[in-house]
Amino acid sequence: MWRPLHQLSFMCALVAFVATQTLASAQEKVDVALVLAVDVSRSMSPEELRIQRRGYAAAVASSDVVRAIELGAHGKIALMMFEWANDNYVRVTVDWSLIEGPEDARDFADRILKQESYSQRRTSISGAIKHAAELLEEVPYEADRHVIDISGDGPNNHGSPVTLARDVAVESGITINGLPLMTTGGPGSQFNIPDLDVYYHRCVTGGPASFVIPVTEWAQFPDAVRRKLILEIGGYVPDKPLVQPVQFTLEEPYDCLVGEKIWQQLREQFFWDP
Repeated sequence: MWRPLHQLSFMCALVAFVATQTLASAQEKVDVALVLAVDVSRSMSPEELRIQRRGYAAAVASSDVVRAIELGAHGKIALMMFEWANDNYVRVTVDWSLIEGPEDARDFADRILKQESYSQRRTSISGAIKHAAELLEEVPYEADRHVIDISGDGPNNHGSPVTLARDVAVESGITINGLPLMTTGGPGSQFNIPDLDVYYHRCVTGGPASFVIPVTEWAQFPDAVRRKLILEIGGYVPDKPLVQPVQFTLEEPYDCLVGEKIWQQLREQFFWDP
């Protein structure tokens, strides 16, 4: 039956609206949408990259993490993982997955272990935060909280200043937690800083209940990741020695451009790299 054009336009808009609302209501509710952003810059050796990948897999599949998921209000989380280095390098390890039991957790861990990590030049924490925030905007689940879990062994030295990316993410309601890798022995140590935990505390992390857990030895890594995931899933920060809560205090100013300045000082040794 013929209808006026304006009626057809209205009906099309109504159908689109109903479809959108149906899709939104059909999304599963999860306690947290969590992005694991993993540093693979060249300051990490191949063996360190393997330890890192195995550590994440072991932590995700651990019974403690699964128990934390099951104790949540919805009993499930949305989880994804990607690797990052410079401002132009991002590689998805495992895409968005629904985790609500040991089988899901083991499957996620298996997919982590099926791949290899390949190191890339430079360190852009700001680029990793921006990419993670974009992923959280498109997460196919209705999450009570949005969290970025970012690990790294050095300060930002590529892309925009890290504090700009952090502030934009936090203003959108995202919490950023940090896992600074304060280990020694890898290549490129001249670009690292001794107080990386303070750098993450002052320049990288932010948002409600955000925190930092430093890793000083690789033997600590699996347990640190496991504890960090439990805290992020539960949404609370207990008083633990290795946990450094992020809070607003009257501290001395900290130079959040320290990584960029180190790069400028040493770039003559790497004149081929813009």
